[in-house]
Amino acid sequence: MNVHASPATRDLGARMRRVAEIAATHAGDVDAAGRFPREAVQALRDERLLGAHIPVALGGDGASVGEIAALCTQLGHACSSAAMIFAMHQIKASSLITHGEDNPWHRGFMERIAREQLLLASATTEGGIGGNLRNSICAIEVDGDTCRLEKDATVISYGDEADAILITSRAHGDAAPSDQVMTVFLKGQYTLEKTHDWDTLGMRGTCSDGFLFKGEAPAEQILPKPFAEIAAQSMLAYSHILWSALWYGIAADAFSRAQAFVRAAARRSPGSTPPGALRLAEASSLLQGVKGSVVAAIEQYERARADDDALSSMSFAVAMNNLKVASSQTILTIINHCMLICGILGYKNGTPYSLGRHLRDAHSAQLMISNDRILGNTSTMLLVHKQDTSLFG
Repeated sequence: MNVHASPATRDLGARMRRVAEIAATHAGDVDAAGRFPREAVQALRDERLLGAHIPVALGGDGASVGEIAALCTQLGHACSSAAMIFAMHQIKASSLITHGEDNPWHRGFMERIAREQLLLASATTEGGIGGNLRNSICAIEVDGDTCRLEKDATVISYGDEADAILITSRAHGDAAPSDQVMTVFLKGQYTLEKTHDWDTLGMRGTCSDGFLFKGEAPAEQILPKPFAEIAAQSMLAYSHILWSALWYGIAADAFSRAQAFVRAAARRSPGSTPPGALRLAEASSLLQGVKGSVVAAIEQYERARADDDALSSMSFAVAMNNLKVASSQTILTIINHCMLICGILGYKNGTPYSLGRHLRDAHSAQLMISNDRILGNTSTMLLVHKQDTSLFG
């Protein structure tokens, strides 16, 4: 997948292939030990891919959302946890680029990301609210040129490993729960007291522990636009596109293993169709559907990105929500088909056809911002929004 590739970034794929080789070597141990994929993240730094989305003028590669999505797919083939970390980092970078580029401090920070290959984390979940990122209980306190924040962040993916955390809160003590801001806190400006361990079925290497966050920083590090605009105009599209792209990568790798299994069976019995061949064809159809949906969403975003009203529209939100729900559900069907094709060799660990890690990691997709929550939001919008059912609408 390489939508709208530019000559200036044509080596991105080669750089990510080198990262993916390293990530694949350590993926099994990352999963088994539930540890941070430090080798893969160091490789991302060595290849200077943490600054891939940062504008060229600020020292990055200026990669498009399509190019970043393609990189997520590549890394998703190799290690789901490393790919999720890369995707979440780029989602945070997109918020800075879209909503902080006109602000001197945030421009300087983006230069640092590209120059120093800083890793960005996100803290949007909160005790008492859970995954409803559009509401906060905690409120940032601004005292002159200083801001302070304390948040019961029930999940901060790779929080201990991040160089900076972008964290949401109410805009002030009297603000409504939905009146939010996002603030950048650099390592050294905050403390993290662990409150929950990340011991999970899959995506174990994201190390998404819970923490009590306490931070103090210059108030200029608060992003200048309300979080409602950031969520609608960058986070919604980037999250659902990049997550779907990496999930597609997980399913594509599972499909490759199933295809290799069927081909090996065909070589053993020339002239006969292996039992799993028809199921493989069905998985191929489903895989193509996910790819088509991701590419279509990227193209829709590129058309809308110059128009804030289009990015904030119900039709755009419905389309991005539908992408996330459909891709997260379909990859499970694909991987399950692949498991049935490979049989016991897919079920067992340590074989060329092992799919247990793929299946466990893929189950997180429906839970990362719960599909039920997303469908509930979509259903509310559909009460007043007429969905475009034309082919090229």
